[in-house]
Amino acid sequence: MLVSGQLHGQRWMMLQFQSVSKRFPGTQALTDISFDVERGEIHALVGENGAGKSTLMKILSGVHTEYEGNLVLDGQKLAFPSPRDAQNMGISIIHQELNLIPELTVAENIFLGREPRNSFGLIAQRQMTRNARVLLEPLGLRIHPNRKVSSLRVGEQQLTEIAKALSLQTQILILDEPTSALSQTEIDHLFSVIADLKRSGVTMIYISHKFDEIFRLADRITVLRDGHYIMTTPTDETSEPKVIRAMVGRELSDLFPKVQIPTGSEVFRMDHLDFTPAQDSEKRSLHDISFSLHQGEILGVAGLMGAGRTELLEAIFGAHPAHELSGTMSMQGKSVDFHSPHDALEHGIALVSEDRKTQSLILGMPLSQNLTMSALRRFCQLGFIVGKRERSAVREAISSLRIKTPGPEKLIDTLSGGNQQKAVIGKCLLTNPRILLLDEPTRGIDVGAKAEIYSLMSDITQQGTSIIMASSELPELLAMCDRIMVLHDGRLVTILNQDEADQITIMEAATGHSQASAA
Repeated sequence: MLVSGQLHGQRWMMLQFQSVSKRFPGTQALTDISFDVERGEIHALVGENGAGKSTLMKILSGVHTEYEGNLVLDGQKLAFPSPRDAQNMGISIIHQELNLIPELTVAENIFLGREPRNSFGLIAQRQMTRNARVLLEPLGLRIHPNRKVSSLRVGEQQLTEIAKALSLQTQILILDEPTSALSQTEIDHLFSVIADLKRSGVTMIYISHKFDEIFRLADRITVLRDGHYIMTTPTDETSEPKVIRAMVGRELSDLFPKVQIPTGSEVFRMDHLDFTPAQDSEKRSLHDISFSLHQGEILGVAGLMGAGRTELLEAIFGAHPAHELSGTMSMQGKSVDFHSPHDALEHGIALVSEDRKTQSLILGMPLSQNLTMSALRRFCQLGFIVGKRERSAVREAISSLRIKTPGPEKLIDTLSGGNQQKAVIGKCLLTNPRILLLDEPTRGIDVGAKAEIYSLMSDITQQGTSIIMASSELPELLAMCDRIMVLHDGRLVTILNQDEADQITIMEAATGHSQASAA
């Protein structure tokens, strides 16, 4: 078991970053980063999107091999020609997007490329299954090692990644936004596993934008900003406001810049919506949902995971087959019927979906094309795209949304999560929507980018656009919304005005314990 200790009267440091710098073409990603990670601690690494966290961890895990400065492990300089070399030194990273092969089994994923062999050189399937079970059991993962990964829940896939790391005798485990797609039950189980790993001596570097997790788990916190080292502090000697101030370089006393404006006339109405998905669908049913939306209003949608928030926004956006829906919709008093998202866009409704990477962006394309793909008709003349007109709109969007990029032709997947999210919102705004649907608009982005998105929401509602925002973060719903409707098990429980809503009232309704009726 690894323990902290003393060496020559000083702390015995397990890992040190010494003046680490990294430059990409046109971008200085890291500049002179120096700090240490102690043996056996949970060390949180925080910063806004684009601060350099991922770049630094890719250096540590052998993905980036060319950089300035040194990595030092117990006094020995490290040089990793490849990720496999880093793994051989006991360093593993679990990315936010899991690196498992869906059609292989759990055991095959754990031992991929390192399968045990019998005396004939063939894969020893039974031995591999037994070895996998030994790794899964301490993690509380009671699944058969021969199940395909594609059949697992996200939380189970995440623990499979940890089992794979442990099979490599990992002593330094990097966790990058590990709870972004987990339910609360899965998060609690993951935290229990993390505590067990710490007790067994595994050192962890924990990257997250969720401050409640950081202050619950981490022994120390290191802050990066714009590729520079800012500070390292024991968690019990700091506070959330101090960490936020270090991250963004300014006070965030007004994180939620909601501007109170009088809402206008009714612009949208939903009456008695029912949604019955196909039996093999993972979608949730909706039952008898009715509500209205007014000009300039931000209408929130609250509810626990599986309550039907996403399905509701998709129903408005025409993303469900017509035969699975019943009920009526109207815009400004006129009945509408959307058979596709194209129909919704034509009527001035745009959707920022929950998963930007698979549903809103084309990762192999430049930022510029991602911004204009839904609004190309605006830039066409006689059936041809007018390049000058399109480029002008792109420049204006990048400027107004403060998207950090070396240029509009930069591939979208090379931008930080916050800048990708701004691009998704920009793509929708270029369609000139009357109604903007936001599904978890700040998921996986840092506090500074959140503040900018909240400010943008206030700006567009002042211009007359209406917003329906589904979110699992109650503070942003309470701060930004004029009204909040609460779903439970696919049903609308209540609609709360801003002065009626608080976290307890919302949670009582979301868990089905409220006696409130829909307003």
